[in-house]
Amino acid sequence: MDLRHNGSAIEDSAALAERQSGSVASELEALFRDVMALRTHVLRDASKLLAGFGPGEHQPEIINLAHYISLRRHDIRSLQRRLMCHGLSSMGRLESRVMPTFDAVLAALSAMTGQAQDASFETDADFFSGQDHLDRVTAELFGPKPVNRRSRIMVTLPSEAAEDSRLLRRLVRKGMNVARINCAHDNPFVWRKMAEQVSAAARKENKDVRILMDIAGPKIRIESVFSVKKVPKLVPGDRFRLVLSSKLGAHPEIMVSASVSLPQMVERLTVGDRVLYDDSKLEGAVKSVSNGEAIVEVNRSKAGGAKIKPNKGINLPDTSLGISPLTNKDKGDLKTVVALADMIGYSFVSGPDDIDLLEDTLQAMKLSDKPLGIVAKIERPEAVENLPALIARASVRRPLAIMIARGDLASEIGFERLAEMQEEILWICEAASTPVIWATQVLESLVKFGSPSRGDMTDAAMAARAECVMLNKGPAVDEAVELLDRLAMRMEGHMTKKTPTLRALRSW
Repeated sequence: MDLRHNGSAIEDSAALAERQSGSVASELEALFRDVMALRTHVLRDASKLLAGFGPGEHQPEIINLAHYISLRRHDIRSLQRRLMCHGLSSMGRLESRVMPTFDAVLAALSAMTGQAQDASFETDADFFSGQDHLDRVTAELFGPKPVNRRSRIMVTLPSEAAEDSRLLRRLVRKGMNVARINCAHDNPFVWRKMAEQVSAAARKENKDVRILMDIAGPKIRIESVFSVKKVPKLVPGDRFRLVLSSKLGAHPEIMVSASVSLPQMVERLTVGDRVLYDDSKLEGAVKSVSNGEAIVEVNRSKAGGAKIKPNKGINLPDTSLGISPLTNKDKGDLKTVVALADMIGYSFVSGPDDIDLLEDTLQAMKLSDKPLGIVAKIERPEAVENLPALIARASVRRPLAIMIARGDLASEIGFERLAEMQEEILWICEAASTPVIWATQVLESLVKFGSPSRGDMTDAAMAARAECVMLNKGPAVDEAVELLDRLAMRMEGHMTKKTPTLRALRSW
């Protein structure tokens, strides 16, 4: 054996190890500086956001929300990769704990480089305080956590629920936690009967079931339809008229005319504005507006065409309607709603001022003392844009939840953007410790036709990340409740909010 050669190899190996060690140390020091610099930027920018939310002392959850928004204005993907290489948090799951996560990473980097760095939290409870607050608000709004799952199940009640006590007992027995009464339909007498049936079923099943009542808001719907012959199915290239009710009647060239529930919208339309009908089953563009009528040309429709029918909704994503989210009907309904409900569903909210409008209305009607929750329904692009400020304004007054009203929202922002936007809303709300309701067409094929589609099942599995999942009314809604109960239980073993939880796998 050549000892001289062997000794040289050992020296080369030691030198290489020293160089590598020095390289790693340099990278760790650079990482510490970069993370600290990012933290400084986040704190600085967050203070400006908080000032925009209004004067006064902000709740810790709103401060965390400002930190989160400030962080998400930076692209940190390369920094995340560098952190992961050293076994450190990539900061990809910090929605409810922005500064604690920063400080945990900095404390780890400090230990690895021989520096001293204190964390901003002392215990696990401090680190997860945002999540704990979210759990408390969720329980306050939607009732205690079910034994087998974290998310709650909400069901929109059909009109027959006012008389059918067996339906309510089945729904409660199978897992319904919240009953939703839609005040766009029926009347106060029917709503009161529904609420009585819910309370009776909950008592008999020994369950805590909450009631959400949605005030209707200025929903634009088709009111009446006129056609010389049987109403045809409209396809691309066809035209129809939107008119004031006084203009409803025959037209020499256009077969279908329809009046709308909000007549002033016809006069606010301009040429080129998009008109979406019945959750985008038909989309058209305004070709002309004059004398209380708008001519709309169909650009896209569902396969085989779409009929214009009364009571179907219309969305106008390009049109500024300038209308209040509280209609005279809503104000008349509020007295009944406050007496019966645990939560008010607030439709067509656009920003913080709309929260003030509801609170001022309740106070003027001497209805503000009852500890009601507010569910702000996110249906318009303005509501998405103003969501952080809306949450900051509303959450200081009452327990607040956000409903992702995916039907109207998809029509307003486009189906292509919906999947991305519902994720962003989940993140923003988690950062603010605000519960989310995942709504519209969950398990729709099962609810309506008795058999779920593959897409239904995947959507429902993803919905389990929300604090509450809403099912629409339909013949098989009780079966859907039962399935969703089991599905949410299984999915909770894999994921809580955005964070994967690695329960043992049994498939392999």
